[in-house]
Amino acid sequence: MAAPSNIPHIIRVIDLETTGQAPPLHGVCEIGWQDVGIGDDGRWALQGDGGALLVNPGRAIPPITQAIHHILDEEVADQPLWMDCARPILDPWPRRIALAAHRADFEMKFCTPALTRSADWICTWKCALRLWPESPSFSNQVLRYWRRPEGIVHERGLPAHRAFPDAYVTAHHLRDMLNTVSVAQLIEWSTLPGLLPRVRNGPDRGKDWRDLDEDVLHGFAADRDPDVRFTAEQEIARRRGGGSFGREPMQDVLL
Repeated sequence: MAAPSNIPHIIRVIDLETTGQAPPLHGVCEIGWQDVGIGDDGRWALQGDGGALLVNPGRAIPPITQAIHHILDEEVADQPLWMDCARPILDPWPRRIALAAHRADFEMKFCTPALTRSADWICTWKCALRLWPESPSFSNQVLRYWRRPEGIVHERGLPAHRAFPDAYVTAHHLRDMLNTVSVAQLIEWSTLPGLLPRVRNGPDRGKDWRDLDEDVLHGFAADRDPDVRFTAEQEIARRRGGGSFGREPMQDVLL
């Protein structure tokens, strides 16, 4: 039976705090979430209070990661394991359209298709590169203070590097993205490597890709970093008349 049309659909923004970068060697020690949905006025808005849950990672938390999120081993010792608590959070009812995270490639390592029911993902980092290329940086917190999203409660977004505050901040970025372009567009951008507005490393750091010499650009097209390589390839395609990239054509992407 089809779901009633009046059941709200949401996008669930999540953030993970973990013991390290690479499962299964590392595990989740906290998950936070904040939903974004369509309000009565037809615009996207934060919905509900969100939440956070400590998780037993099944191993000790290294000091180097404790120094980032300040979660102690004794705080998670009696908490549920990730496989026992993840599914209801990642696949909530009302049915979520997609999951979202800032630099979602990291969350996707731990939030496997089996746990998410093969959900689509929106990466707010990749989408911010496209929508707000003028930002001085694209971290969750820099975007927060550069953009100053309407309605954000400063204290609810603190402390940084804890799961709920970070998800709460990301949800404000996502809300504003959704009120600019479609869900489908954000998901499509999120499946691709990041399209970098400026060169981020080396002697050409900070330059617009359109200003690079041809030989320099082709060197970047062979870079090991997939975002650098993809961006250089897009600029090469633009110069050959087969792509859209850069200061002026960027507007075409938004239409």
